[in-house]
Amino acid sequence: MLHVGGHFASKLKWVLLEIIPPRDIEKSPALMESIFSGFAGVMKSPTPLEEYVKGEFPTSFSLEIASIEGQVHFYVRTQAGFQNLVEAHFYAQYPGAEMVEVEDYTNLVPKTAPNKDWDLWGTDFVLMKPDLYPIKTYRFFEETVTGKMIDPLGGLIETMGKTGPGQYIWLQYIITPYTEKWYKTGQGTIDEFLGKEKKKSKSVIGMLFTDIVDIISNIAKGLLGQPVSFGAGEMADKKEDQPLEFRLSPGQKKVLEALENNLGKQMFSTRMRHVYIGKRSVFSKQTGVSSFIGGIKQFNDFNLNSFKPEETSKTYANYFMAEERLRFRQRRILRRYRDRDGTPSSTQFLLSSEELATVFHIPDMALTAPTLTRVAARRGGAPMNLPLQELE
Repeated sequence: MLHVGGHFASKLKWVLLEIIPPRDIEKSPALMESIFSGFAGVMKSPTPLEEYVKGEFPTSFSLEIASIEGQVHFYVRTQAGFQNLVEAHFYAQYPGAEMVEVEDYTNLVPKTAPNKDWDLWGTDFVLMKPDLYPIKTYRFFEETVTGKMIDPLGGLIETMGKTGPGQYIWLQYIITPYTEKWYKTGQGTIDEFLGKEKKKSKSVIGMLFTDIVDIISNIAKGLLGQPVSFGAGEMADKKEDQPLEFRLSPGQKKVLEALENNLGKQMFSTRMRHVYIGKRSVFSKQTGVSSFIGGIKQFNDFNLNSFKPEETSKTYANYFMAEERLRFRQRRILRRYRDRDGTPSSTQFLLSSEELATVFHIPDMALTAPTLTRVAARRGGAPMNLPLQELE
C-alpha cells in the first residue's frame, strides 16, 4: 500500500496559493465555515480498485500561516485540479481578497536542519479530550460590554510578527474532509457524557442461554407459589430517571450544548504542525516557542477542549544518545512539514468547520499588525456608463 500510494502521489501536481487580505475587511470568521463546507465537495468513496490497486487516497488541503522574517502570510496548498474550487469559494466570501500562486516559502531555509548555522524546534499538536469536544471558537471571542468581536488570531499574528531577519515561524493544518460515519461516534461521546450505559449485544447462543435460565427460574418460582417474572436480570419496576435539566449543572448544560452543536458540523481530519527555524545567532525559543504556544493557548477551554504538543513529535531528547535523537526528531519534523506529510496517525484528530474557521481565517481590519501583508488597492470593474470614443 505504501508503494501504490507513493506512486499515486507522485502523479499529483500541487500549487501553493497565497491569500492577501483586503485592507478594509470587516467580516466574521463565520464566512470561513462556508468555504470549508465547499472544500468538503472533494470527498468521494474510492472503489476497491482505486484504493488498493491505484493507491488513491482522500484529497487534502494544507492551511498555513507563516512568519517570514517578521512578515506574516496566509497560504492554502491544494492539488492543481482543485485550484479553481479554492479560489471560487474564497472570492465568493471575500471579494476584495487576492489569491496568488507563489513559490514554496519552505525553500527559503536549508533543506537539512539543524546544522552549524541553523537551529530548529517543532512539534505536532493533539487534542486533550475526545474529538467532539470543541475548542474555544470565535463565538466566544466577544466583548461583554460593547458586543464587538475580538479577532481570535490577533495575539498569534502579533507574536509571529515579532521575529526578525533569519527567523521563521510556520503553522500548518493539513485537513481532509471526513465522512458522515463520524455522527455515530460523536453521538457515543454525548451518551458517555450523559452517563448512558451502552447496551451489550448478545450472540444467538447467549440469548438462548438467557432464555433457558429464565424458563427454569420461573418454573421453580411457580412450584414454590412465588410470582413469576419475565426477563432475567431485569427489574419489574424501573425507577424513572430525573429530567435532564435537573441532573446537569449549569456548566454541564453549556458543555452539552457545545457538544450537540459540534455534532452537526462538517468534520475534517486534521494534523496541526508548528516549526520554528532560524539562524543560531538570532534563534530565540522565548519568541518562537514559548510566545507562540502562548498564542495557541487562547483557543483552549478546560471545560471543553485544548491543544497540547504531542510528546513523540516534540523536538527534545534526554539521557541515552540525546544529541543524535534530538537531531533525528528535528530533521524528521522539518521533512514532514515540507512534504505536507499526513503521518503519523497518532497526531490525527477531528476539527469541525467552526473550529477551523477560528484557527484559520482572513483577519479583520481591526487587526492593525504592520507585519500582516494586505492588498494595496481595491479591485473593481469599469463603470457601465463610462463614455467611450469611437476610433476612426
